[in-house]
Amino acid sequence: MIWSLLKKNNICTHPQVPPDCDFAYCPNCGELIENQWYLVRCACCGVKLKGFVKNGQIIPETKFCHNCGCKDFVVERIDKINFIDITYAVLVKTVINNDDYNYTQSWVDTKMRSKLIECDY
Repeated sequence: MIWSLLKKNNICTHPQVPPDCDFAYCPNCGELIENQWYLVRCACCGVKLKGFVKNGQIIPETKFCHNCGCKDFVVERIDKINFIDITYAVLVKTVINNDDYNYTQSWVDTKMRSKLIECDY
């Protein structure tokens, strides 16, 4: 029982996926990873707050806004990261599931088939 608590989970955190690309394959697990950037803003005055991920949710580091003292915050997803926002942005690496159906197709050219039938020995 204690061993199961101390045992490390084998969930890949994709540490070798570079943050500067939008999509990349993780060399450790082979999954397709999308880098998603988020900003945490104060809901009252809109000032950017430093954020982090805790239990799968993006929350600000401080409990109150340093500008107006409000507790409420808004999480905003941004498409491209700017140099100015890099200190406030939170990076979330998500796995993209490809639901491709594997199948094989074969095509028969009807013109070639008719010629093959005519040339039968």
